[in-house]
Amino acid sequence: MKTLVLSTLLVAVSFAQGAKPPVAGLKFPALGQVKIPDVKTVTLPNGAKLYLLENHELPMVSGTAIIRTGSLLDPANKVGLAEVTAAMMRSGGTKAKSGDELDEQLENIAASVESGASENQATVSFSGLKENVDEIMAAFKDVLMQPEFREDKLDLLKNQFRSAIARRNDEAESIASRESERIVYGRDTVFGRIMEYENVDAIARQDLVAFHARYYFPANATFVVVGDFNTADMQKKVETLFAGWTIQRPPPPAFPQVDKTRSKPGIYVAEKDNVEQTFFEVAHLGGKLSDKDYPSLEVALSILGSSFSGRLFNIIRTEKGYAYHIAGGWGAGYLNEKLFAISGSASLNRTTDTLEIVRREVDRMGKEEVTDKELESAKARVLNSFVFNFDRPSKTVSRMVNYNYYGYPADFLTIYQKAIASVTKADVLAAAKRSLHPENLVYVVVGKTAEFGRPLADLKLPIQKIDLTIPEPKKVNVGKTDAASAARAKQLLQNVQKAMGGTAALAAIKDMSWNVEMNMGGTMLKSKNLFIAPSQFRQEQELPFGKVIVYSDGASGWMKMPQGEQPLPPAFLTQMKGQIMKILPWLVMSDSVASRTVTLIDDNTVEITEADNTSFKMRVDPATSLPNKLTYTLAGMQGSVEIEEELSDFIDIGGGVKVYSKQNVTQMGQKVSSVLGDYKMNTGLTKEALSAKQ
Repeated sequence: MKTLVLSTLLVAVSFAQGAKPPVAGLKFPALGQVKIPDVKTVTLPNGAKLYLLENHELPMVSGTAIIRTGSLLDPANKVGLAEVTAAMMRSGGTKAKSGDELDEQLENIAASVESGASENQATVSFSGLKENVDEIMAAFKDVLMQPEFREDKLDLLKNQFRSAIARRNDEAESIASRESERIVYGRDTVFGRIMEYENVDAIARQDLVAFHARYYFPANATFVVVGDFNTADMQKKVETLFAGWTIQRPPPPAFPQVDKTRSKPGIYVAEKDNVEQTFFEVAHLGGKLSDKDYPSLEVALSILGSSFSGRLFNIIRTEKGYAYHIAGGWGAGYLNEKLFAISGSASLNRTTDTLEIVRREVDRMGKEEVTDKELESAKARVLNSFVFNFDRPSKTVSRMVNYNYYGYPADFLTIYQKAIASVTKADVLAAAKRSLHPENLVYVVVGKTAEFGRPLADLKLPIQKIDLTIPEPKKVNVGKTDAASAARAKQLLQNVQKAMGGTAALAAIKDMSWNVEMNMGGTMLKSKNLFIAPSQFRQEQELPFGKVIVYSDGASGWMKMPQGEQPLPPAFLTQMKGQIMKILPWLVMSDSVASRTVTLIDDNTVEITEADNTSFKMRVDPATSLPNKLTYTLAGMQGSVEIEEELSDFIDIGGGVKVYSKQNVTQMGQKVSSVLGDYKMNTGLTKEALSAKQ
């Protein structure tokens, strides 16, 4: 240990005295020649293309089927159809096995089969050990060719999409990125549209079946298989496996092109008061990978802001200290223009100063030549990144497939590499003049404008407010409204009343209290609930950080927490109204409430709707006439969430009245179980007791 300490001290002293390590004398061998693996390409008898690459490093085999489709081909009223179809191909299972059964099968052999879709392609992929390849590829084939799109899994997936919609404004950074794309491309174009609740609601199982039938056919498919196999054997295996896949369809339509006239320059502000810094994205339309100026623009953006040594980083973060993060890039796609974008986060009081510097530096790129040092450093950064294009054989075959899929020359990467190496200062300046347009920039700013040090108006650009409101789904009456159906709906509800103890017994309940124990991922949460008909409700929750009390009379309310007390925000108040309406002994009496309508959905389901459009679908067990499921949409702080409650284990709580004692709630794709008990009725609860802030 003493020797180590002494050596360390000697090194420190030598550096302090100005000694230099002998770096100059080091010699490095030349980089080895990149060896391009041999990829076999064939066209199968059914018209599908097949790429095969042997790689015996590991006893693994992986593969992908690429289908020429994607979200750019979604119908206007069913945005997300390609993505939902692709996801359901795996989670919805096949004709032979459910998604859950596939999960179990593949987990037992440490394998995977996955599916998904992007804007211009859909994929089904597999991976696993060589010894299990036949079993894995059989599952892969079934997912690709025979998806079943089971309704229960579709309902679950749609709830997950609704949850994502409800939470899409949670992160300020994602707001800036999303909105800049929508503004530059045009909100109503295929490149700028986003999924809304009404799109989710519009997608039905038959849409998935039709989308799959239209686009998933052999001549529209490309297979890629990489791994530990013999090429001839694998070719025969794939041919045999898909010999029965012979359906034919017309070629898919061409993917739409970007409308370059839709962008409207200016400042777009999204007010968000729960952030401590401003998140922004400054953007205009970028280009394609095939553009002549693309190599020069890659070098230009490396100099401007795509690295820690870029101008924007050095000025805005290092010199000024205005922002922690800032970066930029020239977006280029295979088929369509991406965005030239600069994004980051700035101190609230330096927001306008930061944007001013961004505009100045973008303008400067098209007016002054870069320095020799900047040019050489940027080219080195771009060229050095090329090693990662060849670090795995699978990347080579994937690149070949992409070039063919998008109509690029097979040696595109080599052409691009040579172009980067030959870029000059004059090339960078000329490309920047042609392609970087400060006057066309869209500035999307997310933050607390009241705390900006200087007003955004100082930038002398038009300013518009971004409305982050998430549109509620349009109310669609899918029930049967004829007189006979209305009578059946009323009868179904009266059957429920009878099963729960009788109409008279339910009508006699004036107040009720009950306790709930909820299992949240292994953590038990307890609450006490008190209700006075028709609308006084109090809930006391014991949470890990303390006690929370919520009270509402249906028109107003408050919340008391260890941190303090506050009136119920509008979204919470809407939630409470729904919670009050769905208290079961009163919900099932809705046929006698003048402000509500009861609609027959099917023989065992009714929908109960209040005048303000709050509604609950109630499914009834035909064997017992007791409710066993409630489905509804709950309004939250960030939008609406679809919720499903399974009700079971009804118990007699006195006077023949029956209520459920177990509940499973599915929300945002997560299931929570609860046990309800200690029910009490007509104990003389008072408004004063329920509204007491203690």
